Amino acid sequence: MSRGNRLLIVGAGFAGAVLARELAEAGLSVLIIDSRDHLAGNCHTSRDAESGVLVHRYGAHIFHTDREDVWKYVQRFAEFRPFFHRVKASIDRGVFGLPITLATINQFYGKRLTPDEARTFIAALGDKSIGEPRNFEEQALKFIGRELYEAFFHGYSKKQWGCEPRELSASILKRLPVRFNYNEGYYTDPWQGMPVDGYTPLFQRLVKHKNIKILLSTPWTPEMQSGFRHVVFTGPLDQYYGHRFGRLGYRTVFWENQTLPGDFQGTAVMNYPGLEKPYTRIVEHKHFTPWETHERTFVSTEFSKETEPIDVPFYPKRLATDKTILSMYVELAQQETKTSFLGRLGTYRYLDMHQVIAESLDFAPKLARALRTGARAPIFPAK
Repeated sequence: MSRGNRLLIVGAGFAGAVLARELAEAGLSVLIIDSRDHLAGNCHTSRDAESGVLVHRYGAHIFHTDREDVWKYVQRFAEFRPFFHRVKASIDRGVFGLPITLATINQFYGKRLTPDEARTFIAALGDKSIGEPRNFEEQALKFIGRELYEAFFHGYSKKQWGCEPRELSASILKRLPVRFNYNEGYYTDPWQGMPVDGYTPLFQRLVKHKNIKILLSTPWTPEMQSGFRHVVFTGPLDQYYGHRFGRLGYRTVFWENQTLPGDFQGTAVMNYPGLEKPYTRIVEHKHFTPWETHERTFVSTEFSKETEPIDVPFYPKRLATDKTILSMYVELAQQETKTSFLGRLGTYRYLDMHQVIAESLDFAPKLARALRTGARAPIFPAK
């Protein structure tokens, strides 16, 4: 760990890699470390040797954004082709599209409703006894009623989060995805696509700069702090402080993978909301690259569980106890003068790829300015 490196960035996912590139182009010297043996964090992609399919090794990652600058930014480092994600859900009554659309409503109830008729119909199903929803379950019941909630949300949420949906925040469903049209695209952002060669080559180009050095298979240790002018930590906030106030709650996911002949399910992602299946969804990776042709297929059956110390944390739970613990870590972090926190884990928020990139792009000039002028560096990105 050379003291000649002015900045240390912990984590080679989008948060750390984008920040490193921006700081490097501003003339600063940066070292990136990551405990894993590859770039790209949870976005890491590689080819399955048997089938040749490009595999999203840590689950499905579909790029979408409503910020044109973010869209143009990623295209500097990779060729993207249009990809419009469509999710299906397999329940006891058949296979339906998600999010809930006019097609889902008409198919589920065996009707031929117009958009206006469907709005009135769904409004009548909502639980009128619920005023301001206090949790995830009340939010769903208030707006779509019990039958749709139990068919598509209750079991899936219970498996995904490992708790009763009424223990989850209502904010998870604040913008309940119900569309009264036949647009079955999962996202509505104007820019959607997939890197042709996968995400890892994008990262390789992103960090290729004379002012950036990378050390993989290199876990963070507190002793590293003294060798650098400033540290940007994109790992778990509670890990940085040695879990002194306790561990923040996360869910993690794991997969059972198979290489099979032909086409397994005809779509990239099939959800299984029912509790009769122990898994949440099945991902068939070759459908992420429809411009490629493969005789065989690579399928990942996804399970969710509580994050243990040896696991990679994925989804911050943010239950009431977590928020209490988080507030103590945030208060401690606000006292830092030589450390900043960035990304999903560093800020303990659920963020999509485009949001992480946007925050790093916005954070970089503020940090660079502080380092040039000697001002106090920002601790967290602006929310």
